[in-house]
Amino acid sequence: MDEKIKYMKAAIVQAKKAALIGEVPIGCVIVYDNKIIARGYNKRNTKKTTLAHAEILAIEKASRYLNDWRLEGCTMYVTLEPCQMCSGAIVQSRMDRVVIGSMNPKAGCAGSILNLLQMEQFNHQVELETGVMQEECTKLLQDFFVMLREQKKREKESKKL
Repeated sequence: MDEKIKYMKAAIVQAKKAALIGEVPIGCVIVYDNKIIARGYNKRNTKKTTLAHAEILAIEKASRYLNDWRLEGCTMYVTLEPCQMCSGAIVQSRMDRVVIGSMNPKAGCAGSILNLLQMEQFNHQVELETGVMQEECTKLLQDFFVMLREQKKREKESKKL
């Protein structure tokens, strides 16, 4: 199995964990020396904080694992293009590479709205690859939002009764 596929599948497993607790299904893993050293999935609603994005949680775990804030030599595999906060944290962590499943035209800051990961003005740029397992990553998000809309519709109808 292709290494990119193997690690993106691991990120998808994390995204599914988020969906199971009612969170937007975004997941990621961070790889160092061909080993997953950190995993993360969205927990914004669960933790009641804006900061609980999959990427931020994984960066914290990777930093603890390496005992360093610098994540040089690391690659992040993430199911959805990082937002501005996560992209900034990735650059600040000195991560080498990010592999993205699905792009986010409404909030993505790794190429969709802007590309914070590769701005020449910053002292660090991140190697970027997009579209890895794109169909699976996109479908996971689409299915979640269809389910959420149906759930809200049922709740609204039950209030009418």
